[in-house]
Amino acid sequence: MTDDADQLRAELERVFGRAEYPVEEPMDLVPALPDGPGTTFDAGEVSVGVLELGGTYAEYQTYPYETADALVADLMEGFRAEGLFE
Repeated sequence: MTDDADQLRAELERVFGRAEYPVEEPMDLVPALPDGPGTTFDAGEVSVGVLELGGTYAEYQTYPYETADALVADLMEGFRAEGLFE
């Protein structure tokens, strides 16, 4: 994994680790977002807005989630599949 990918994973884990699990749907994550729907996750030259998570990467998410680790793993899989990281 690239440094950007590692940094993005760490940021996702930090933010989504604050959510109350289980998470039944994406809206359950909103209270954990520091800037609500305007939250972006930045790592090096990579930037992903929270709205992209529900759009571009929605097909990679399978709710409900019991842990932040499971959610982040699915998001990272989606990022790799969509070519976010070379």
